[in-house]
Amino acid sequence: MAGPPPADAAPSDEPVPQLSHGAIFRRFLRFGLLAWGGPVAQIAMIRRELIDEGRWISSARFNRLLAVYQVLPGPEAHELCVHLGMLSGRRLGGILAGFGFMLPGFILMFFLSWLYVSTGIMATAAAAAFLGVQPAVVALIVRAVHRIASHVLLDRWLWAIALLAGAAALAQAPFWLTLPLSGVSYMLAVRGRNAAAALLTAGLAALALYFAWSTLGAAPVEAVLAPEPAAEQRPSLVELFLSGLKAGLLTFGGAYTVIPFLREDAVGNGWMTDAQFLDGLALSGILPAPLIIFSTFVGYVGGGPIGALVMTAGIFLPAFAFSLLFHNQLERLVHEPTIRALLEGVAAGVVGLIAATTIELAGTTLANFPSPWTPAAIFAASLAALYAFRATTAVLWVVFGAAAAGLLLFG
Repeated sequence: MAGPPPADAAPSDEPVPQLSHGAIFRRFLRFGLLAWGGPVAQIAMIRRELIDEGRWISSARFNRLLAVYQVLPGPEAHELCVHLGMLSGRRLGGILAGFGFMLPGFILMFFLSWLYVSTGIMATAAAAAFLGVQPAVVALIVRAVHRIASHVLLDRWLWAIALLAGAAALAQAPFWLTLPLSGVSYMLAVRGRNAAAALLTAGLAALALYFAWSTLGAAPVEAVLAPEPAAEQRPSLVELFLSGLKAGLLTFGGAYTVIPFLREDAVGNGWMTDAQFLDGLALSGILPAPLIIFSTFVGYVGGGPIGALVMTAGIFLPAFAFSLLFHNQLERLVHEPTIRALLEGVAAGVVGLIAATTIELAGTTLANFPSPWTPAAIFAASLAALYAFRATTAVLWVVFGAAAAGLLLFG
């Protein structure tokens, strides 16, 4: 007589509950309304309700899905919702699940973007609050870089790649050179071709030195780390869509990895200033949504209401497409050792880019204050609170606390 099935095998053999499309939308809309605390809290909520309690699929299968989406670009919580919705209601169910999960955050960010741009809020006491929040946002990014690095930089090769990619980014080297070098270098190292890997890694160092010589030879260091904002420019809708699409395709290792790519376009092309960019990040931190929802803010500042819609569509399109169209193929692909090593090298390079962006944002933030001691104190207090408190609402309270400090000190 055959023994009982393994504990996690039975649920994977049972069919996923086939809900109506309306029920799928409502179920994932509820997840979106409760999506506080970042991706860890969002994934834990989905696991608890659909896997542990609902038994939609086995825990082992959920872990495999999560592993795939952690390697691929895009917000993994959103991609999991799309995939689970597709299991329950085919492709339309996946689309409705994804829209339901992102809709509350999008509506709130759209409203806050309108408030920020259209009502003159920065001419009121709110300007002091936003000023106080800017060092806290830098602390949020520092904490995120540490968290991402702890999962990505797992050996000496990856550390070297991240450090050199970060140095190259500070020297203004373009990401489309550093990221392919990062991926191929680590792929060669994993395959035991250490000499070739070392040669490409040296190429990263040479790239950093070349752009440092080109850039720093023409401008003071202070101008590179804290550049003057470019003249305001109005991007086309196509530019906004392509900027969002590029960022959505390059968010390896977590939503915070989108920051350098959106900043390169938004600030580098003069659509907004670094201060406005930090304000958008702060607003996204208090919303129940994936962090990349701050692309809605970038699109609104750059192109108004239609710009917000277009950039949001661009940045979320890969997250929908991977789950709806290519999941099975991608699941096989990312388990190929060579491809996985390539993606891990790219992820290490992205960690370096975020670290470099954090340094640049810190420099521009300091330039907004008459004295460095006040932003340094807000930054230190925010960072300490983020490490001390692990509650899902910690980010919310840090942002509100920094806003209160800004009102008190500068209002």
